[in-house]
Amino acid sequence: MLTTLSPGVLTASVLAVPPLCRNADYSLNEGENAKLIRHIEAGGVRTLLYGGNANFYHIAPSEYGQALAMLAQLAGPDTLVIPSAGPAFGTMMDQAKILRHHRFPTVMVLPQQGITTSQGVELGVRKFVDAAGIPALLYIKSDGYIDVPQVAALAQNGVISGIKYATVRTDTAKDEYLRQLVSQVDPGIIISGIGEQPAITHMREFKLAGFTSGCVCVAPRLSTRMLKAIRANDWTTAEKIRKTFQPLEDLRNAINPIRVLHEAVRLAGISNTGPLLPLLTNLPAEQHEKVTVAAKALLQANQTNE
Repeated sequence: MLTTLSPGVLTASVLAVPPLCRNADYSLNEGENAKLIRHIEAGGVRTLLYGGNANFYHIAPSEYGQALAMLAQLAGPDTLVIPSAGPAFGTMMDQAKILRHHRFPTVMVLPQQGITTSQGVELGVRKFVDAAGIPALLYIKSDGYIDVPQVAALAQNGVISGIKYATVRTDTAKDEYLRQLVSQVDPGIIISGIGEQPAITHMREFKLAGFTSGCVCVAPRLSTRMLKAIRANDWTTAEKIRKTFQPLEDLRNAINPIRVLHEAVRLAGISNTGPLLPLLTNLPAEQHEKVTVAAKALLQANQTNE
């Protein structure tokens, strides 16, 4: 596992956002997590971001240190692993003490929904970073969470390593918040955070530095090719690849992004992800067939491009 943040390392590859594999009793499954990490790394991906898809929202404080140690041990020597903390302030402050005993160079702060103010989020992130001793990856996924001036202040003070921007718009190109954000914060530290579908627009129109993906866990080589195509201004290739990811992404949007990805990795035969940690549940059996079809087609496309 990489233990330092050199310039450009955060966006050197697609940022994979994997599920976390568990045994039937909800304990961590080291072997299956290793399989998934090897599959992702084999496709050229060198950043693993454990957040919503890994259900870090509901991880037990007593398990947090064990999960961090496992992920650090399983990742390859040149792979950056970014765990998450929060979303509640008290939770993240207790997690900061645990992070001090590990060597992660940055950590993502999960966004708290409601019961927040913009100034309160800024203050909370500052206090967390002071306690953890490492910069935070700021995760913005809804309007009203944190205003642009507060984000700019965090960036100017070196409190954050980057920004995962994941606010969904009806028209990705029409995003006034993001336009204001890139006018006050270097877009080179802002990452498109909603997968392949908006990545082309985010990187072409707003000059964002890269993109995160859940479906990269199924097709890492293909997602890596898309990132390279975008950076080469090869929009035709990038758009063709984007459409390949769309059937599985459409299912994620229609049902639930976390639950569908968790099942897709298992149904495609990549690794046994096991049960989802409550307060989430796995997909019912009647939804498995369409997820299987989409996941296996995407995996086949990934193998075809090897």
